[in-house]
Amino acid sequence: MSYDSQPSAPRRPRNRLVLVAAGLVPTCLAGWLVWQALSGTDESEPPKALPLPSQSHTTQANSPTHSPAGTDGDKPTGGNSAKPSGRGGPLSGKTVVIDPGHNPENFEHPTEINRQVDIGSGRKECDTTGTSTNSGYTEAQFTLDVSHRLRELLEKQGATVTFTHDADRPYGPCIDERARIGNKAKADAVVSVHADGSAQGNRGFHVILPALVQSGAADTSPIVGPSRELGVRIVGKFVQSTGMPPSNYVGKGTGLDVRKDLGGLNLSTVPKVFIECGNMRDSTDSALLKSASWRQKAAQGIADGITGYLGG
Repeated sequence: MSYDSQPSAPRRPRNRLVLVAAGLVPTCLAGWLVWQALSGTDESEPPKALPLPSQSHTTQANSPTHSPAGTDGDKPTGGNSAKPSGRGGPLSGKTVVIDPGHNPENFEHPTEINRQVDIGSGRKECDTTGTSTNSGYTEAQFTLDVSHRLRELLEKQGATVTFTHDADRPYGPCIDERARIGNKAKADAVVSVHADGSAQGNRGFHVILPALVQSGAADTSPIVGPSRELGVRIVGKFVQSTGMPPSNYVGKGTGLDVRKDLGGLNLSTVPKVFIECGNMRDSTDSALLKSASWRQKAAQGIADGITGYLGG
């Protein structure tokens, strides 16, 4: 996720050796550690740290690189309206809203996306361009691809799935509208799909949970608990499915982060989380994010977490 609203000039790929501080923890062990660390966590306390390597870094998103170039396995599908699965399954009767972060055309609409909107705890840009890999694969392309894969998996489980957008509009939607779409759908769960734009060496994924915000149009008190449960489920299943470790720079190794500055969470009246699937500016993470087979694993991990949360 990036909060830069203007695209920078395209960046050339860098050829350099990167020393990875720690290897991936074996999938099953990592998943077990996540559940052990997060089970029974009190919502009023910060999540406990996992015994995984971590670094004390501050996330600093870089300016995105606009490039129309995609990567392997991108097969967009049209339509963002709710589509009942038409079949039974463990998620039959459940509604899930998928919120693909950013929009591929935001780069072309700086005035519109820079417009300030009320997020309860303050005011913020309508939307941002998002980040990208150093080779130009944009976050907006990534989030749409994972979202399409996620929708297919959830519909196979019987869920009714709605998108906040499917690159079918010139920009946005604004963050407050994204929240309203989930609220109007009376979603049983909403997941906003993102990727981070931090520094080289900052590795791993994390799930962002809503903080307690009661200000203006925002009142997250009814959703803080359910959203944390949804987030914990996704963290455990994402580790198991992808082998990606929890972030070593956000969340102290738990894979969880609590924030009050995101309008999409503040204005939600239904359980909602964001997932930063990896760091697009780290060479190891970006290689995974650009892989179609890994994106399928990412979608599977998110889907399994949603299914577990909804009792499927």
